[in-house]
Amino acid sequence: MASRSGFPVNLTTPINPSMNPSHSSSPRMSTMPMNSPYRGMVSPPNQFHQRPTMPVNRAMPVGGMGTMGSPLPGPSFSGPMPMRVGIPQAVMDPVRKRLLQQQPGGPMGPRRGVKRRKMADKVLPQRIRDLVPESQAYMDLLAFERKLDQTIARKRMEIQEAIKKPITQKRKLRIYISNTYTPGKPEGEETEKVASWELRVEGKLLEDPGKQKRKFSSFFKSLVIELDKELYGPDNHLVEWHRMPTTQETDGFQVKRPGDVNVKCTLLLMLDHQPPQYKLDPRLARLLGVHTQTRASIMQALWLYIKNNKLQDCHEKEFINCNRYFRQIFGCPRMKFSHIPMKLASLLQHPDPIVINHNISVDPNDQKKTACFDIDVEVDDPLKAQMTSFLSSTTNQQEIATLEMKIHETIESINQLKTQRDFMLSFSNTPQEFIQDWLKSQSRDLKLMTDTVGNPEEERRTEFYHSPWVTEAVGRYIFSKVQQRRQELEQVLGIRLT
Repeated sequence: MASRSGFPVNLTTPINPSMNPSHSSSPRMSTMPMNSPYRGMVSPPNQFHQRPTMPVNRAMPVGGMGTMGSPLPGPSFSGPMPMRVGIPQAVMDPVRKRLLQQQPGGPMGPRRGVKRRKMADKVLPQRIRDLVPESQAYMDLLAFERKLDQTIARKRMEIQEAIKKPITQKRKLRIYISNTYTPGKPEGEETEKVASWELRVEGKLLEDPGKQKRKFSSFFKSLVIELDKELYGPDNHLVEWHRMPTTQETDGFQVKRPGDVNVKCTLLLMLDHQPPQYKLDPRLARLLGVHTQTRASIMQALWLYIKNNKLQDCHEKEFINCNRYFRQIFGCPRMKFSHIPMKLASLLQHPDPIVINHNISVDPNDQKKTACFDIDVEVDDPLKAQMTSFLSSTTNQQEIATLEMKIHETIESINQLKTQRDFMLSFSNTPQEFIQDWLKSQSRDLKLMTDTVGNPEEERRTEFYHSPWVTEAVGRYIFSKVQQRRQELEQVLGIRLT
């Protein structure tokens, strides 16, 4: 604490509280038949397939990469290569994707861990629920979990909104004011020659359940001790302490002065309100019923008064029609809502300090040298810290995510077992029909994988070539051979045949 006198003052010295209580085959290149009509041309039309978004010389792995990232039949983008004639690419991509997903080392393997799970992935299919009636209990739990998640999400939003507002509670702060007296000694002794007294101001919260004790000085914004002006003069009778950005909190304050007579002093304590509070003009305070409050509370009370007295203009909603009380306070018959904060600033004052009168006694026979005073202070509600820790805690979220992953894996395992069961059951019911269907399916898959055109099983039989379209096909083939031979002769002889 700074002192205005020449005597030593140690107001900022802390006091000891105890003193006072994949598919691996390489891609095949389709060769141009010898009888192709484009064989003699340098660049046949529509023969090379190139993606518009990829340059021809883009660096790619040898063999070319397919849609899913593994080597697939098709052109390589490292250089020009003729596109294979066969099934269109749009038909081939889904098949290749399905084959790649079945491979243990395929590109879908590493992505399973980062796959975003959905709520539908936890639902048991209806066919499984029909087979196992007991699974209805799991579906009931799933419905209850959905309701619980909705409730928790709503509560978390409510907690987030509540934390934005100041959550405080009123507590009692007990202030202890005591003093000690040291009499003067004759010359020649080592003790002090001049009599002096020492005043101590300290305090603590009553029934503080918090583990971290707040320092006494943290409750105040300033502290002023006013001593007897007749004894210490008009320039040295004030001792002041004001909070600064670099101020270190202390458990109390002490003031030491010379003197051997009783001294009357006055303590002015200014509480440190968070958020700051203001004292209203007496006329506006009587009108609103608010004496000292935060700016937000004052604005709320002012709006309630305007609403209850219907002072808002019916046609121009941004204006207020002042009644006689508002005209006396604000000095205008009409004003905008946006002008209220500016006009209200002149009506707000700093709150009144807490005034404590104390008598510093130097009588050694006086045992009542300690005085206690209880004042109301606002402290943070412990519930706010619990709410903050609940929102920032990730332990429960990690545990829930682990359990969710286990549920998804279990459902996938159940679906796989159901597929295997259907496979075995269909084989046991009609083995011959099942094997025939299975062979047909494998044949279709083999055609898609090898890009085979037509049906080899039908083409190897003579009945296939007795169809009505064979005559037209032979004519087209002979015509294409004649055109091909004509182009070859034109290129060799350099003349155009007619």
